[in-house]
Amino acid sequence: MPSVPLSLYIVVKDGAAAIEFYKDAFGAKELFRLTEPSGKIGHAELDFNGGLLMLAEEYPDFGALSPATIGGSPVSLYLAVANTDEAVERTIKAGATLTRPAKDEFYGERTAQVTDPFGYRWSLNQRIEEVSAAEMQRRWDEMLKG
Repeated sequence: MPSVPLSLYIVVKDGAAAIEFYKDAFGAKELFRLTEPSGKIGHAELDFNGGLLMLAEEYPDFGALSPATIGGSPVSLYLAVANTDEAVERTIKAGATLTRPAKDEFYGERTAQVTDPFGYRWSLNQRIEEVSAAEMQRRWDEMLKG
């Protein structure tokens, strides 16, 4: 099990389908999974190019519920990619829905947002320009002025 400073843990309705989607859409590598005799995935770990995403299927008695059960998720996942437009195409082909088209942003990234079939929103971000905090604030202020 890799040791990373911060990892994400999500709950989904169909763990096996989620693992396949994340492999197809994002190129994640499955590290391992713990499967109950019924086939239910109790825990799985996926490597996202050094970032760790853990997932499990729902366990309502422990409060582990998916976005499908609770009516959405306030969580948005951020993924750095080499090419935002290619990443968007790949995720849509794998079954994601485009929520926000790719756009060059004031903070120096080309960003798009997709929602995966399990209810999680993913921001796909490609660094296109190094922007200092002061310059980012200046651009933000200008943008807010309209």
